[in-house]
Amino acid sequence: MKKTLLLLALSIGMFSVNAQTKEELHAQKAEKQAIADAAQGEANALQAQIDALPGWRKGAFGTIGGNLSNFSNWYSQGTPNNSSGTIGFTLNAYANLIEDDFFWRNSLNTNLNWVKLDDKDNATDDDSFNPTTDVFNISSLYGRNVTKTLAISGLAEYRTTILDNFNDPGYLDLGVGATWTPIQNLIVVIHPLNYNFVFADGDSVFESSLGAKIVADYTRQIGAINFKTNLSTFQSYKSGDLSNITWTNSFSYTLWKMIGVGFDFGLRSNKQEALNYSIETLGNTTETFDSVDNKLQSYYTVGLSYKF
Repeated sequence: MKKTLLLLALSIGMFSVNAQTKEELHAQKAEKQAIADAAQGEANALQAQIDALPGWRKGAFGTIGGNLSNFSNWYSQGTPNNSSGTIGFTLNAYANLIEDDFFWRNSLNTNLNWVKLDDKDNATDDDSFNPTTDVFNISSLYGRNVTKTLAISGLAEYRTTILDNFNDPGYLDLGVGATWTPIQNLIVVIHPLNYNFVFADGDSVFESSLGAKIVADYTRQIGAINFKTNLSTFQSYKSGDLSNITWTNSFSYTLWKMIGVGFDFGLRSNKQEALNYSIETLGNTTETFDSVDNKLQSYYTVGLSYKF
């Protein structure tokens, strides 16, 4: 009986020591966390002061996605012997010079994707990676400040595909007007005098024209999150059939070191591209701007992201 009581007392004592030790560890952790939070707050405040200083601001982030597969004698599918794969990536980069009386903002956005399906039982099929998503956009905006939030500006923006049909079509916007920066990281460009140069080979429906250019861009990093949204629209003074609008969005979340997950999607409406596709690809030679079905264009990419 005495031995039993002694063992019980020892067990209770050991439990009390462990409980106290666990409570002490939690208290120490809370104390260290409070110190770390205070230090992070000071670091964020210092970073905000650095960001407000004149000079260059540079950055880049992107998304990488892909998969490869191989099947041998997998009879339940239509192509039992095949190798397939997809590879794709996006890149968003910027280099902005911000001074007290002027700014120069440069940005690059590209989204490229390749797909392969090799039927090993068909010796004549295409076994190479073929481009499917092909987006390339580069812009340069210069402005002289009139007020703290308003500037007289000039914009050059070029959009095309680079893997297939480079510069066919290609769009170059050159214009002047005003740039409004109501809050940090948000840029609104309004250029009522803008010429939209359209480059294309052969006899095509593409036509250059004078019009108005409006661009809204918001790029920001919050901790491990990077995101960018860009709306670019051209309204032709000659005809609404020559107008176009493109909206692209990029998001990445860093999980470990520089690696995380990313998501990109884009929308576009361009009647000239819709008519050219109907005539050149579908063979509808009698198609016109009035009859063409200008469907909304879209794409998205999901995959691993890497913060440069």
